[in-house]
Amino acid sequence: MNTDKKNNTIKAVFFDIDGTLVSLKSKTIPESTQKAIKKLREQDIKVIVATGRSINDLDHVKAIEFDGFLTFNGGYCMTVDGKVMSKQAIHPEDIQNLINYSEQTNVGFSLMYEDKVQISHAAPKVLELYTNLNLKIPPLYDKNNADIDNVLQVNVFIDPQDEETFMEKVMPNSLSSRWTDLFADVNPGGISKQKGVKKFCEYFNIDISQTMAFGDGGNDISMLRYVKTGVAMGNAGDNVKQAADYVTDDVDNDGVEKALKYFGLLD
Repeated sequence: MNTDKKNNTIKAVFFDIDGTLVSLKSKTIPESTQKAIKKLREQDIKVIVATGRSINDLDHVKAIEFDGFLTFNGGYCMTVDGKVMSKQAIHPEDIQNLINYSEQTNVGFSLMYEDKVQISHAAPKVLELYTNLNLKIPPLYDKNNADIDNVLQVNVFIDPQDEETFMEKVMPNSLSSRWTDLFADVNPGGISKQKGVKKFCEYFNIDISQTMAFGDGGNDISMLRYVKTGVAMGNAGDNVKQAADYVTDDVDNDGVEKALKYFGLLD
């Protein structure tokens, strides 16, 4: 851990959503977090979402004004004024392999597109995800006419111990990460939150030495390691905390505000 991190040169802060900005208990953004982010923007510090969610699943954070949206774990990056900076779909062969595998094993999945989400079937684990995230359950995909060319991200409902074998066998052109034992996020090979951060730094002409990021899940690890100051929430897993420069309090105990104060970005 690098402890020499206190500075006032931060120009951009990237925030994961679930478990970081939004409490997984209350399903809301703590008032302290909302006020803290407002103060960042008043200092002309860019505030950017960095999430595994779809670009269309951000209604619950609209109370905050952002400067950009890093979604699908970096697979789809968009400015606040709607300019798509980057978009990359999963290899169609991997999607077809997934569909075939699911029909043989009954493993559930979600197909996430730029403008929609579809699920394989209403399995208990699939329903649990959308209930936990307070999202409407998506429609089923059309088995006879599936769009395999434009999938930006997949959620696959497999256990962590099965993930490596599954990826090698079924989706070898893609990359998996996870923030919950319930499912794995699958993105195109080479895509990560780190790559998304790099895109935004290039767009805003910000050096990586001027960046900070907050996260709590496994899909945040590449981002936390890449930025100048990576902050893990107190509710993060041990692997995430080990990748961070600093561990703050839980999201429900004003963790974002406390870390920003610690690093001198708030009074």
